[in-house]
Formats: sequence, C-alpha cells, structure tokens
Amino acid sequence: MKITILNSNPDAASQTFDRYLAELSNELSSSGHNVAILPLRELDIKFCTGCFGCWIETPGECVVKDDSASVCRQMINSDLVLWASPIIMGFPSALLKKMVDKSICLIHPYFSIVKGEYHHKARYNHYPLCGVIWEMSGNTENRDIQIVNDIFNRTALNFKSQLVLTSTTVDPVKEVADEINRL
Repeated sequence: MKITILNSNPDAASQTFDRYLAELSNELSSSGHNVAILPLRELDIKFCTGCFGCWIETPGECVVKDDSASVCRQMINSDLVLWASPIIMGFPSALLKKMVDKSICLIHPYFSIVKGEYHHKARYNHYPLCGVIWEMSGNTENRDIQIVNDIFNRTALNFKSQLVLTSTTVDPVKEVADEINRL
C-alpha cells in the first residue's frame, strides 16, 4: 500500500511527534508498505484564497504556484493519507488546515446529493482512504479529540473517502501499524 503521512508539526524543535511518525513509517515500511512523510513546515504552502482558479482556470491544480501541487499529486496517488498534527488549543495545526484547504482542487466544483446531503463530485476515479494521528498537548481533552475526529470524518467524506483510522501518539506505534496493516 502507498501511504502518505502529512506531518503538520509546526515546531521543528519539538521532535517527539516527528520521532513517532518516523517510527510508524519504519514499522509500516518493514511490513512492505511504500511510505512517504511530507513535513509540511518545510514546504511552501500558501493559504487558499477561495478564488476558484483550481476549478476554472487550472482544473485540478491551484493557480498559486507553491508546493501544494506536488502534495496533492502525492495524496491522490496514495492508497492511504494520514493527516498528522499536534492538537494546539483544541485544534490541529494551521499547517494541516492550509493543506486541507489547498486539496479542494482534487474534487469538482459541481455538486450531487449523497444520502440527502450536497457533496462535491469526484474529479478522479480513485481517492485514498484517510486517517488521523493526533498528538495531545497537556491541556487537550478527550472532547477536543472527538471534535477534531468528527471534523476530519466529514473532511474525508468530502474528499470522496472515509476515515478509517483515528489515533493519538499515546497509542503504541506497533498497534497503529497493525491497524493499518489490516486495512
């Protein structure tokens, strides 16, 4: 399975989260998966301006030239995308929010009704499964985790996928890898 991990840790000095993701990557690689960790803090990802250029002018790619185009290609060509972020004041990092916003180009601007709800139509025939890995800070509560899990469950649905993994760095790496291996 081709797995892309979006490491949204904004703090290069805080290596605990990065080490956890590296250990997970090594565990998954040793099980035969092709794993890529994309450290978003090292990439030039501009904010989405809501200009709709990715739908009208350059369908499927943001008109603002930054690294989001290569990240989106990596995501859409994966079997599993793991959104990974520390929880900061109850929310994932701004890096993850920027990248999720910039991946709107991977779906069509047109809508269809799915189970009584309006959703964007798929641009591609294949979309990866999705998962989340959160690092809880000292003041993160279980309610915070439930809220962000709910948000990313809906994000996966809008991404023509499903959220198949919700985990935190409290969970042992081996258990998370085993859960991914069962997908």
